[in-house]
Amino acid sequence: MISEYTDEQLIDLVHENNEDAKSIIFNRYKDKIDYLIRKYTIVAKTLGIDIKDLNQEALVGFTDAILNYIPEKEASLATYISVCVERKIKKACIKASTNKHQAMKDALSLDYTYDEINTPLKELIEDVDSDPLIKITEQERYEELIKNIRDSLTDNELPVFELMIFGLGYKDIANVLDKEPKQIDNAIQRIKTKIKKILDDRNI
Repeated sequence: MISEYTDEQLIDLVHENNEDAKSIIFNRYKDKIDYLIRKYTIVAKTLGIDIKDLNQEALVGFTDAILNYIPEKEASLATYISVCVERKIKKACIKASTNKHQAMKDALSLDYTYDEINTPLKELIEDVDSDPLIKITEQERYEELIKNIRDSLTDNELPVFELMIFGLGYKDIANVLDKEPKQIDNAIQRIKTKIKKILDDRNI
């Protein structure tokens, strides 16, 4: 049965325009795609992106992945799909953010160049047009760093950090979260302190 085919066999069928193979791969990795959509839902809503549009961007990223995936490369199909889908979602968020907000110029989390990955986080966030296969290793390290940062934050600090990543200043964040600007400014300073500690602990 086709549903029992390996990813590589299904990709071969996709390249032959087999829609059943495409559907099987989509269902096989739907949980990963749904996770990425949920991950960016709050930011997308904040930036005025309709959830239907977010789903559409994810679907486009998935289609790009299965059409361009080369089995001989080192990355697994699951990883490649995740990278392509997240890249497409990020691109939509960045475009919306650029249209509505001025990028925050002094965010340590974005502008600091981490020796471990040899590039500012801002570049990893914004470099959404490069070959995903080239970016997989960097993204995995970036995701690990961001996870450590998120894990260190309180429930009140986390949404502030998520909005910082997409370039919102403290006044805009205050408006979005319905908080006093001073509260947000204080939260940002606490977040920066925690980020610095994480960097110091990792000898970055």
